[in-house]
Parts: sequence; structure tokens; C-alpha cells
Amino acid sequence: MESAFQPQVILLREGTDTSQGKSQIIANINACEAIAETVRTTLGPLGMDKLIFNGQRTTISNDGATIMKLLDIVHPAAKTLVDISMAQDAEVGDGTTSVVVIAAEILREVKTFVDDGLHPRLIIKGLRDSCNLVLSEINKIAVKQEGDAFRQLLEKCAGTALNSKLIARQKHLFAPMVVDAVLLLDPSLCDIKLVGIKKVTGGSVTDSELVSGVAFKKTFSYAGAEQQPKHLTNPKILLLNVELELKSEKENAEVRITDPDDYQSIVDAEWQIIYDKLDRCVESGASIVLSRLPIGDLATQYFADRGIFCAGRVGTDDLDRVSKATGAIVQTSVHGITDKVLGTCEKFEEKGVGDERFNFFTGCPKSKTGTILLRGGGEQFLEETERSIHDALMIVKRSLKHRSIVAGGGAIEMELSRHLREHSRTIAGKQQLIMNAFARALEIIPRQLADNAGIDSTDVVNLLRKAHANSDNSNNKWIGVDVMNGGACNTFESGVWEPAANKLNSIAAATEAACVILSIDETVRNPQSEQAGAASGGVGLGRGGPGQGRTGKMVSEAMGGGGMAGMMGKGKMRKGVRAFKGKGGA
Repeated sequence: MESAFQPQVILLREGTDTSQGKSQIIANINACEAIAETVRTTLGPLGMDKLIFNGQRTTISNDGATIMKLLDIVHPAAKTLVDISMAQDAEVGDGTTSVVVIAAEILREVKTFVDDGLHPRLIIKGLRDSCNLVLSEINKIAVKQEGDAFRQLLEKCAGTALNSKLIARQKHLFAPMVVDAVLLLDPSLCDIKLVGIKKVTGGSVTDSELVSGVAFKKTFSYAGAEQQPKHLTNPKILLLNVELELKSEKENAEVRITDPDDYQSIVDAEWQIIYDKLDRCVESGASIVLSRLPIGDLATQYFADRGIFCAGRVGTDDLDRVSKATGAIVQTSVHGITDKVLGTCEKFEEKGVGDERFNFFTGCPKSKTGTILLRGGGEQFLEETERSIHDALMIVKRSLKHRSIVAGGGAIEMELSRHLREHSRTIAGKQQLIMNAFARALEIIPRQLADNAGIDSTDVVNLLRKAHANSDNSNNKWIGVDVMNGGACNTFESGVWEPAANKLNSIAAATEAACVILSIDETVRNPQSEQAGAASGGVGLGRGGPGQGRTGKMVSEAMGGGGMAGMMGKGKMRKGVRAFKGKGGA
């Protein structure tokens, strides 16, 4: 009776939507599965491409990180998959699709345990223990190569990264090119940003080339530029962050004079300032002047009359690469210029590449940079080629540092799955079931590779299980999917190599993402974000009234609120989570 008179305690603002408990965890898992379904068909050398149109521009790609970034996912829990895909791209460069697919498959496998009432913390413990076993096994079986074979290792890793790309047929051209570009860099830093990638529309993709030095597109110039030298041998190079043109006064500038002759003295002073700057540049002995800021028509003609090449509005990245290659130091003033701050190279020339004109600096004494000139028929093709080259550069960089590799094509995943299954038989309790679920989840990679190649994935996975069950034979542990001929083959002997760091990072990130999703049992949506006119990340506040999207549903319904009605449809989830049984929550 006393409870009837207890005052009601209100903790949250009226209208706050909360979704919690088992249904919230499964709703988050379903959202992650839906995202994985989008990108899983892009996996492997025979994966499909995705066309994404955002209303302004169209992107065609099969790169997982690019797709995840362009999808504009708004589900708060599912954004975790976007984060791990972007982190994989920044850390390794490749495996951005694999990490999403593995994370979603782990969640799919453990969803039945959540549905049956197993505490999420027990599941998380089992997943982390399984992950630790997998990572230690990768380090144990990874292969290291040194000496002359190391160059071959780098090229094969680059070729494997390019296998699933649009330029897979030209990997014999690009794989050595990528390796050469990375080897040009400073080994202690290995900064990929110092490898410039320039796209020139037209010509064949086989016309692409690597410049051991710097090449950049000719910047905007005035008429006097045509009188400047286009070929120089052993030039001295001056880099500036100084504006070499007459600056117009601001609109509110005011100069008061009493004598008309004073006006001419002001004009003469302005001209004297710019001439002093130009004279100091000439006196430095430089035959090439590059500036990050504009070089005007007066300065252009002034340098041309004295046989000096100049270029203004040079991009920051290009100027930094010129500095690294030639040894020149960027100056913020024209005063005190000495020979120590000037750079040099064996040859400078300006020549045409397709319909464009490029400035080339070759034979640089401190060549710690390179430039890849990409040729191709269309803008979309060149953009995808650039993304592919970037992935290959990152893979070679990681291989150069870690120097250990594993076989791809699903071979390493099947071997790790076998190892987990054998270890699970040595433990008792629920952890054995979770470890087996993790082992099944790893099989999604060879299974999806087979599906994307049009091969019967069930037959292939069974064939791989049989081969890896006899992995006492050292050759059997590298048996993977043969997507070209159908069936299985030794992918190590086939040259399908991946850096061990790729697998270490992707499996660790996928496991951690799955653990984060499982640890979320409640989502609270602030009612302020439900109001009309409030900022929304993607569930639009369109027709349908305040707090409703274009479909007339509450924003919170898109993230599992309203008794799961937003995720599974209205009126279908009256019985709660029991509706998932028998259908995997689909």
C-alpha cells in the first residue's frame, strides 16, 4: 500500500527514447550484419564494384574503406564498423573489407548465445581469449624472408593487394613500380605522403610511369612564362613562401597627401619594394624559383629576361617533396639567402604528358621521394587506380617494416580456424562453444571468396577443412581458395602473399569491434534531437512532422527503439526477441 504513495522519480526528460536489454544488443548486431551485406560482395579478386552517388558526384569502387566512408551510416552502433575499416586503411592499407566481414560474422555467430540468455561479458571474454590464441598462432607460422628473396616478397605482397583491384591485369607493371617508389623513401620514416600520385587523363594505363624525383602539373602562369627556360642542367633551386607581386591595398585603406608629387613617390616605393625582392632572388644565384604564394606577371617577365624559371602557387605537398628531393629549404623571406638553403638536381625540364604540361626534377642528390604518373581513359578509372596504388603502397610499407608474411586466399583463416577448434577441445564449459563460434566466423573469408568467384562455397570450405585437418604436412597449412580455376590450391606457392601485420590488425580490430557492440545494452536518444530543425546525421527530418523522417518514423526507430519496430517493421516484434529464433534474426 505504501508503494502506491511513493513519489515518481523522473530521471530523463519527457520524450526520451530508451532501448535496452537483450533486444537492443540483437538490434545492434542486425545493423552490423546489414552493413556487412553491402560490402561482402567486393571481397577478393573477383569481387564486384559498388557505384555510390551522393547527389553531386559518382564513385565506383570496391575498396571497403571508401565504400564505408561514402555510405553515410547513421546507426550509432554500426558506425563502429566504419571506424575499424578506416583504422585498417590508415594502419595497413588493405583488408578494409575483410575486417568488416569478420566482425559482422563474429556477431552473427554469437547472436544465438545472446538470444539464449548467455551474459554478454562471458561472450566477450571468450572472444578475447580466442583472439589472443589466433594472434599468437599467426606470429608462430608467419614466414620471414631476407636478402635477395625480400625484394620478391615485396612485389608479391603488392601484387596480392592489387589482385582485387581494377588494375589487377596490370599488376606486373604496378607491383614493381610500387616497390621501387617505397624503396626511394627514407627507411627510418617511410612516409607514404612523399610518394606523389598524379593523374593524367588519356592514353593507356600501361603508359603510367615512376619518376625518381618530383613531377607536378604546371601551375598558373602569365605570358612571360613562355620565354623562360624549359630545360636546365644542374640548376640551383630556391623555394619560397613569399608573394612576388604588387599587392593591391585593402578597400578601406586611405592615404592622405597634400602635394600631388607625393603620390608618385608612393607609387615608386611600391615598385621599389617588389624590385628589391626580385633582385635578391637573382643575386642568390638560383636558376629556378618556386613559391607557395603567387608570382605575378611583373616577376614572371623579370625572371624570364634573366633566364630564370619560376612557378607560383605550387602546392604544399609538391613543394615539400621538392625540398626533400633537392635539399632546398623553404624560405619565408628573401633576405639572407645563402647557398646552404638552395637545392639542386641533375636535370630540370618541362614537358607534356597527355594534354597537360608537367615540371620534372630528376637526378636529385637527396632523392627521398618519387612521383607516380597514372594514365587512363576516364576520371573514374583514374580515381580507383589511385586508391589501388595507395593500398599497395601501404602494404609494401608494412612488409618493409615487419618482414613477415602469410598466405592469402583464405588459407591463413582456415588454419587459424582449425587451431581454435583443436584448442577448444581442451577446455570445458561455455567458453568452448564461444571459441568454436569464433572458429566458424573465420571461415567466412574463404566462403565469401568462393561465393564471389561463382564457386560452390560449401564444397570449397569442406575441401579446405579436410586439407587443413592433415596440416602435419607443412604444405597443407597454406591450402586456400583457387578462385581462378575453382577448388583449392597452395596459395603460398601461387604467390598470394599478405603481410602478417595485415591479418594481425584486421582480426584484432574485428574482435574488439564485436566486443564493443556486445557491451552496449542500452541506447538513449535525447528528445532534443527528435525535434524539427534539430541537427540530424542522416535520418532526415523531412515530411511527417517533428521528429519524423521522410518515412514518417521516429528517428529513434532507426536504431532499434520503439520495441525494435524501427529495425524489424511495425507490429512484427510483439513477442520480443523470441521472434529471432530459427531464422538467425533475419
